Amino acid sequence: MESTKLKLKVSTGKPTFKVELDGELLLVEIKSTPEKGKANKEIIKELKKFFKSDIKMLSGFKSKEKIIEIYSTQEKIISKLS
Repeated sequence: MESTKLKLKVSTGKPTFKVELDGELLLVEIKSTPEKGKANKEIIKELKKFFKSDIKMLSGFKSKEKIIEIYSTQEKIISKLS
């Protein structure tokens, strides 16, 4: 299956989940705070729903900047973000 890697920048403690593309960077706002992996779990869960694809976090487990892999074509990902 084809996959696409994306860089994320995460903002925590926001009122709602939000995804926005800023050039090559995916800006993600989540409700959770970065405690005991809660934020990472919310990111994976919400992005799976948003893209309707499997997601794997590759790096940035303790950082606001992360790299994820989305098991979908680049075209499908871009159409979701448009």
